[in-house]
Amino acid sequence: MQSTELSPEEVKELWIEYSRDKDNIDIRNQLVEHYLPLVNIIAGRLAISLPSHVDTDDLKVSGYFGLMDAVSRYDYNRGNKFETYAGIRISGAMKDDLRARDWISVSLRQKIKKYESTIITLEGDLGRTPTDEELADALEVTMDQLHALEQQVSASTIIPLGEYIKFETASSAVNDPTKSLETVEMKETLAKAIDQLSEKERLVIALYYHEELTMKEISQVLHLSEARICQLHTKAVFKLRGFLANEALDL
Repeated sequence: MQSTELSPEEVKELWIEYSRDKDNIDIRNQLVEHYLPLVNIIAGRLAISLPSHVDTDDLKVSGYFGLMDAVSRYDYNRGNKFETYAGIRISGAMKDDLRARDWISVSLRQKIKKYESTIITLEGDLGRTPTDEELADALEVTMDQLHALEQQVSASTIIPLGEYIKFETASSAVNDPTKSLETVEMKETLAKAIDQLSEKERLVIALYYHEELTMKEISQVLHLSEARICQLHTKAVFKLRGFLANEALDL
């Protein structure tokens, strides 16, 4: 299906009409076709860190249904940006599909859990970010094995950081001061978590999630190998997970 070229005014008019008549399948389909490029973009970004046997076309199919769901559920009258809302729905549908396929083996899941818990434990004991040597020693693996493991688990760390601040919470904050305060607090917590990262890890997180560069593009910007960028990304996300989990426990 090809996307339809519509002007901003035409898109606005379609949303207005659709908000009045949610049963109008023709208008819904026009909107879905217009936003189809979102599915391709998100599938491409997600596929970068997935195993080669995962079919990108399969991701696009699940993403297409996520887009349809986003169009159907989106409340135009709230004034929130549709692309933000749809991005969460599309990526969520793709990840649900991946989980259903269970492409991560049981042994890899165990390795991921051990890797994550080891990083959290070392940071708590050392009061700082562990070095590669310290991490390898704690995991009882060689440096080469550590780097191979980090490349393996990198695929499991594709977590758009914005998902920690749910769209529904942000959108409902308009008419609810309490929700607005919660959103601010969550953003502050995430900012504190990012501050705990090393300079290179912060750069990778910023370039990947904010600037939306690919791992390859980041490697060119930082003049590091793509494998090293994947390692930095993996460590950064697990550190953020651990920090946010500890903050939640403290609360």
